Amino acid sequence: MEKVVNMSHWRRKLVLWMIMVVQLSLFLSVSSTEIHARKLLKDNDINTNDVRLHISDRQVIIDNGLVEVTIENPSGYLIGIKYKEMENVLERRNHNSNRGYWDIVWDDDAYDKLETKHVEVITQTNDIVELSFTKTWNSKNHGKTLPLNIQKRYIVRRGISGVYMYGIFERQEDFPEAHMYQIRIAFKLKEDKFRFMAISDTIQRVMPQSEDRIKGHSKPLDFKEAVLLTNPSNPDLKGEVDDKYQYSTENKDNKLNGWISDYDAVGFWIMTPSNEFRTGGPHKQDLTSHVGPTALSMFVSTHYTGTKIDTFYKEGEGWKKVFGPVLIYLNSASSKDDDHRKILWDDAKRQLSEEIESWPYNFTRSEDFPHSQQRGQVNGQLLVQDRYMDKQLMQAKSAFVGLAAPGEVDSWQKEGKGYQFWTQTDKIGRFNIKNVRPGVYNLYAWIHGFIGSYKLDLNITIQPENKIELGTLIYDPPRNGPTLWEIGIPDRTAAEFFIPEPYPQYVNSITNDGADKFRQYGLWDRYSNIYRDSDLVYTVGASNYSKDWFFAHVPRKTGDDRYRPTTWQIKYNLQDVNNRGTYTLQMAIAAASFAEVEVRFNDPNSDRPHFTTRRIGYDNAVPRHGIHGLYRLYSIEVPEYRFRKGNNTIYLTQTRSDNPFEAVMYDYIRLEGPNSLV
Repeated sequence: MEKVVNMSHWRRKLVLWMIMVVQLSLFLSVSSTEIHARKLLKDNDINTNDVRLHISDRQVIIDNGLVEVTIENPSGYLIGIKYKEMENVLERRNHNSNRGYWDIVWDDDAYDKLETKHVEVITQTNDIVELSFTKTWNSKNHGKTLPLNIQKRYIVRRGISGVYMYGIFERQEDFPEAHMYQIRIAFKLKEDKFRFMAISDTIQRVMPQSEDRIKGHSKPLDFKEAVLLTNPSNPDLKGEVDDKYQYSTENKDNKLNGWISDYDAVGFWIMTPSNEFRTGGPHKQDLTSHVGPTALSMFVSTHYTGTKIDTFYKEGEGWKKVFGPVLIYLNSASSKDDDHRKILWDDAKRQLSEEIESWPYNFTRSEDFPHSQQRGQVNGQLLVQDRYMDKQLMQAKSAFVGLAAPGEVDSWQKEGKGYQFWTQTDKIGRFNIKNVRPGVYNLYAWIHGFIGSYKLDLNITIQPENKIELGTLIYDPPRNGPTLWEIGIPDRTAAEFFIPEPYPQYVNSITNDGADKFRQYGLWDRYSNIYRDSDLVYTVGASNYSKDWFFAHVPRKTGDDRYRPTTWQIKYNLQDVNNRGTYTLQMAIAAASFAEVEVRFNDPNSDRPHFTTRRIGYDNAVPRHGIHGLYRLYSIEVPEYRFRKGNNTIYLTQTRSDNPFEAVMYDYIRLEGPNSLV
């Protein structure tokens, strides 16, 4: 009996020892993000305060014990956010209308900050407060104010150190026509506090101050947004270029941006958990944060598309849309932590993940924002059929598949009024588009490695809780014959082509390496520097597009700020010419700005080109440091008599040269022989 007791005793010790080993291993495996989160929890303490609301004639205050949000009554301007020891993270020196505000750019560059007239309490409990600031358009103000009914919503929740914001905008059918070129929320933060900006894991930096951009501290460059810092308040920034467009990013990546006050170890972040309310699709580029310090939540703009994106609202056309919600999130760490920036950034990413997981939010109280049970989904599989590449069907790996307003192929990239829902396929081409608002859509897709775009010729009607199974869809990319040669990768960007080193005097250190190198200032003028005496010549089989094909087809600088058209040559050899068929030049354009490409075959001096794009594009991607704009594809049929056995040359002339920014970026070029398949 004594032995049994002893055995039980040792078993208990063994179990305790094993538990200690497991706990130790779990502790050692804790990620740095989790450690940072624990530091933040200790600093913030878990807050269980009720959400309190106080309304007076001049302002509305919502306080949950973590943040105190002050909104001007009845204008709806966000005039204060108190957090920790910071009485206001917004710039108190600014007018109330210039701290946290919505704005819209409409007809003839008119500017409306959406000042409202009334406030309504939508929800008030111990856990949540939701307010709506409203204005109804009056026809007596025709031509003076934006014809739009406005609701600006604010939500503060228990335990969340921030404020949710969304807008509900409506145009009734009898409203006069109007353009709405830009819709956004802007925040102007305390300039003496917030100096460090972060918009991605790689783009984070100490920023210049607004005074550094004025005369005496900087030198203006070729366009108004860009300056060379000559005498900045921070001497470490001397000799760098500052330009807000260097920090633009695609919608699909524009989920988190913000600022850090190093002295207080406080972060201010804009979180966008969904892109359903943004325009132009997942690849539309737009602004994030920039000198001010300014933080932006962009919903609609003509950046990188020009007026090709649909921003025109006709009389007789009713319209209503919800923009957001987005979360304005604040966090803090100990200023004694040397890595407080990383702690704050990692915590912001953690919070963003929670917001994405919670989408669509179930705490909003507007019938115009459907919750998850009021939405539907679409499933299917996308395959590719290109018999010149593979006799079998190919899986559309990592393809972008989306639902957008009914239209033509690729119309989604110019669609500016409705909602869009996008996902990427898995490795065998399956897709699942979740949480789709009720409505009528078309399904669109494009696939890396294949030219053109897919559109399902079927209207898809989404109703609450329905699940639509589309089965297997097959995309036949444009193809008329076998590939004779190709330049580039069909990926809708010019990123794979040669991007030169910037001029040493025009460097922004944060965008100098890797995938962001194209963001450097002045790269367009490097073409004239590299090709001093003659234009680009690319020899198929000998040249390498990553080294020998300049990323943008720009004019040549001839001195005295004058430019002239440029003609690029593609030299190649044909062992034979098929006299019984038609050849095809597939020319995919990644961006175009007031440009025209003329195509000639073997005769550079012919009066009339074989093909011209005519003037195309308002993308302005070159000066705004974009590597793409709107996608265009030209399938150019070429009769056999344009070719000859042996050496051939294609001449691409970009004819416009009024300024250095009239340019195109090629995505991909391919010459196909005549159809050889029965």
